[in-house]
Amino acid sequence: MSRLYKTIEPSVIDDEMLEEAVKKQGPSGRAGQIAQLEGIEFKDVHNLQLDYRNILKIDNLWRFKTLTKLQLDNNVIEKIEGLNTLTNLVWLDLSFNNIEMIEGLDELVKLEDLSLYSNRIANLENMDSLVNLQIFSIGKNHISKLENIIYLRRFKRLRTVNLAGNPICEDERYSMYIPAYLPNLLYLDFRLIDKTTKEMALEMHLGAVSNLVYQEGLTFKKLEKIRLQEEELALHKAAYVEYLNGPGLFNVMFSEDPEAPKLLMLPGVPEFVEIYKAEFTNICQKLFHYGLKGFDTRKKELEHFLECLQEAVEDNQQKGVKIIKEFEEKNKEQFSEIQHFTDPELLESGIMDFRVEVNQLWSKLMNLEMQLVDQLEETARDFERNISEIVSTYIENVQALIAQCRDLENRHNENMLEIAMSSYDKMGKNEGEEEMSEELRALFIDKDTVINTVNASHDLHLLKIDNQEDKMVTRANGWMADIIEKLHTDEINRNRKRVLEINIYVSHWKDELDFLELQDMT
Repeated sequence: MSRLYKTIEPSVIDDEMLEEAVKKQGPSGRAGQIAQLEGIEFKDVHNLQLDYRNILKIDNLWRFKTLTKLQLDNNVIEKIEGLNTLTNLVWLDLSFNNIEMIEGLDELVKLEDLSLYSNRIANLENMDSLVNLQIFSIGKNHISKLENIIYLRRFKRLRTVNLAGNPICEDERYSMYIPAYLPNLLYLDFRLIDKTTKEMALEMHLGAVSNLVYQEGLTFKKLEKIRLQEEELALHKAAYVEYLNGPGLFNVMFSEDPEAPKLLMLPGVPEFVEIYKAEFTNICQKLFHYGLKGFDTRKKELEHFLECLQEAVEDNQQKGVKIIKEFEEKNKEQFSEIQHFTDPELLESGIMDFRVEVNQLWSKLMNLEMQLVDQLEETARDFERNISEIVSTYIENVQALIAQCRDLENRHNENMLEIAMSSYDKMGKNEGEEEMSEELRALFIDKDTVINTVNASHDLHLLKIDNQEDKMVTRANGWMADIIEKLHTDEINRNRKRVLEINIYVSHWKDELDFLELQDMT
């Protein structure tokens, strides 16, 4: 293939170009004529060929929602962009362009075949999300470092790679390096890698490859640990109990309390705070485990409701299919006979009788749908009643546990005030004054300062506790409201869709009868 030169005025991907390409690649014959008349929706196009069009910038492709194959070779493209919405792409050809960097492929997780042949790419990078990649053509580029090939080890399904024409191919190590570091590869530069070559290559690089495998194992374990932690945190957030399985809330209370460092300098306070921390953390852990239990209860209730919903809908659909099947078996032959009536009176009578059948069909299907609507409404009411009770019980128990946290904080505040005032009295008698820091001395300027400092610390702690309660209660109520609203919306949409389906089907038969009447009149 020859490359188009940039001396020609670059093109843009506009609607005219896309329409022309879609029509050219559309169906042929009678199907093609129909498509030309009715038009082809971009969202229904699976294959798009835009090669040899002098395109400089990838743009305006967002409407091709179901596109699986895109051909953009032999253009003057300099940057991979504008592809993030093409999430169904399986095959992408960007060969013979002016691309200098691999990028813009993050959303193409279904991609299996990628060609970047004959560009200006120097590094293999930014392809991590292409987990399904099987065929990769990167030949005739500027890749000069053999070590860069190690990047391809992450693609476990990769079986074919073309690197021919890159500077690395001139390295005497090339022919053994690639099979050693990419052991799952079947084809390299369009040639099958035989078993003997793989064994020799691995033996030649055994030490380095073994060390790499070991390092990859450590990295995998580290990433797996992070992934599990993220999944666990996601579950805790869904249960509204993140960071409650330990002293998280307690630590926040004290770390964000500007008075805490001063009060901790008072005699005996550090030991007292440690006891408070253990008791407070114990309640938080109870809150944590109850939150997870509440999440599981809500989840099971919702799943049970959705299963009942699905069963009712499927049962209703089967009944509807049976009604339509019985109608067609009973009346198709009758309709065929009516079509061949030559007697006008007989034809009119036949049409009237058939209209009665069609109207009865509509009534049966609509009655069946109304029965389902009533059934689902009753099921939804039961679910709303159950989930409301579940959430109310959950909130009551959460508030009871939070109240225990407040009680602990109130007792802590009383003790802190007692210790602070005792220290103040001692200072007034010049007892232990020499042991106090300058910062602590400033606290004991007067009695009001001592009381205000302790109360300010207490108020902040209570605020953090109140915020935790508000968060858990608000999110639980919000979840319930959102679920109920979604269920109502989904049911309205389902009902509208079903009614439309019934009317379309019945209208088909009515249109057929109207057509017969018109023929009779002519």
